[in-house]
Amino acid sequence: MLQIIDRRFDSKNKSAANRGRFLKRFRGQIRKAVADAIAQRSIKDIDKNERIGIPAKDISEPQFSLGKGGRRVRVLPGNDRFGRGDQMDRPPDSAAGQGRGGSPEGEGVDDFAFTLTRDEFLDIFFDDLALPELVKTQMARIEEYRRVRAGFTQTGVPTNLSIVRSLRGAAGRRIAVGTPLAARLRELEAQLDDLLASRGESDPAVVELRGEIARLRARIARIPFIDSFDLRYRNRIVVPQPSTQAVMFCLMDVSGSMDEEKKLIAKRFFMLLYIFLTRTYEHIEVVFIRHHILAFEVDEDDFFHSRETGGTVVSTALDLMQRIIRERYSTALWNIYGAEASDGDNWDNDSPHCRELLADTILPLVQYFAYIEIAPEPQNLWLEYQKLLGGHGNFAMQRIAELTDIYPIFRELFTKKLA
Repeated sequence: MLQIIDRRFDSKNKSAANRGRFLKRFRGQIRKAVADAIAQRSIKDIDKNERIGIPAKDISEPQFSLGKGGRRVRVLPGNDRFGRGDQMDRPPDSAAGQGRGGSPEGEGVDDFAFTLTRDEFLDIFFDDLALPELVKTQMARIEEYRRVRAGFTQTGVPTNLSIVRSLRGAAGRRIAVGTPLAARLRELEAQLDDLLASRGESDPAVVELRGEIARLRARIARIPFIDSFDLRYRNRIVVPQPSTQAVMFCLMDVSGSMDEEKKLIAKRFFMLLYIFLTRTYEHIEVVFIRHHILAFEVDEDDFFHSRETGGTVVSTALDLMQRIIRERYSTALWNIYGAEASDGDNWDNDSPHCRELLADTILPLVQYFAYIEIAPEPQNLWLEYQKLLGGHGNFAMQRIAELTDIYPIFRELFTKKLA
C-alpha cells in the first residue's frame, strides 16, 4: 500500500497536517470562538488573522487512571498548624486568583489560545453561508473540464506509475509463464530421485538428467521478475464539467440623504459581500451600480471610492439592473442575485414604482434579492417593500442601524438553508 506523509510546515514551523486535523476536530468550538471574535472586530479587519482561545476543558481527552478505592495513608510533611478534623478557611479571592486556575471555586479557566490565519478565519466565517437557491442552469455551453481516473495504461510518465498494479501484473505473468516449466522440473526431479535410488551418481542417465534439470532451472531464472511491458500507469481522461454560472448585482444609494456614516455602512456591507462571493465561488460575476437621481454601472474601484452624490430616485437603479439582465444575462444560463442598500428616503411617488418594478420584472428573473435599509426607523421605501414579503419567497429585507449590525444581518441573509 502506498502511503503519503505530509511533512509541510506552516509559518510557525509546525506541522500543517496536524494543524488541519486540529481545526477539523474542534471546528465547533473554533466556530463559536470566531463568532465571539467577530462581535469585537470592525469590518475593515475582516481579512486579518485572529487570535482566539478555546476553553481547556473542551479539548481535554479522557484518560485512564487508578481509582481511589482501598485504604490509603497520606503523609503531609511540615504541618505544624492543623490536626485531624480541623477546618480550614477558604483563601480570599485575591489569593485564589494568583493560582494556576484563577477561579475562586478552584476550577481551571486557562484557555488554549492560538492564532487563525487570514484564510482559516475567512473559511470558518463563510463556512455556513451560501447563495440561496443556487442551481445548475442550462449546460449547452460547457467551458469547464475535470480530470478523472480511467483505469491503467501501458504508457505514461513516471509520476503516474502504479507500483502495486505493475508488480501484481508482473507476478501474474511470471507465474503464468513459469508454470509449465515448473511442472516439468518437478517431473524431472522425481525421475532423478528414482534413478538415484537404484544407480550411482556417475551413471550416464543420472548425469544427463541432472544436466536437463540445470538447463530448465536456468531457463526459469531467465524469466524477468518485471519487464517494461509489465509497467502500468494511472490513466486520467478529461471529461466535461457542468458549470454553474452566477451574477450578483450590487445596488448602492449614494444620494445626498445618505450621509458619510450611512455610506460607510453600505460600503462595508458590500465589501463583506464581495469578499464572500470571490472566496466562496470560483466563477461568479459582480455588477456594481451606483445611483442617485441617475444610475450608473461602475467598476469595483468607483463603486467603493467614488464621491459622486445627488438626489434620490431608486427606480433608476432597478431599471438599469433590468436592462443589463435582458442584454447580458439570460435566465436560462445564469443564476441571478441582487442586493440593494439604501437609507429608504426616496421620492414618495417613486417608491410604489420601485415595488412594481421588483414584483413584475426583477423578482421573476432572480434567484434571490435582498434589500438592506440603513436607517433606525422604517422609511417609505421599506413600507412599500414590505408588501412584497408575503408573495415572494426569493425576497428578503433587513434594517441596519449601526456598524455592529452588519455581521449578524449579513449572516442572516446568506445562511445556508437546510434541505
